[in-house]
Amino acid sequence: MSNLDEVISLIEGKLSRVVQVAEDVRVDNEHLRQQVEELSGMLHAKTHEVEVLESKYQNLKLTKSLASSPEDVKEVKLQVNRIVREIDKCIALLNR
Repeated sequence: MSNLDEVISLIEGKLSRVVQVAEDVRVDNEHLRQQVEELSGMLHAKTHEVEVLESKYQNLKLTKSLASSPEDVKEVKLQVNRIVREIDKCIALLNR
């Protein structure tokens, strides 16, 4: 009978260890989920920031081109045409 008690005690010990490990994994998982949410928010903010900076960069390039010499007229026309096409796309999206 003591052999059976030892086996039961051993199983109970292992079971409590499994339950503890499962709880530790659950807690770690929750922390990781929170971290993913935070990082996802940061990524979204940085992506938006990059888009804003790219837009500013394009505006600066256009401004510089307009202030340049007459030789750069072709480049200015290309940039203006690109901007007009982008505006047309935006208008088309709004009309949907």
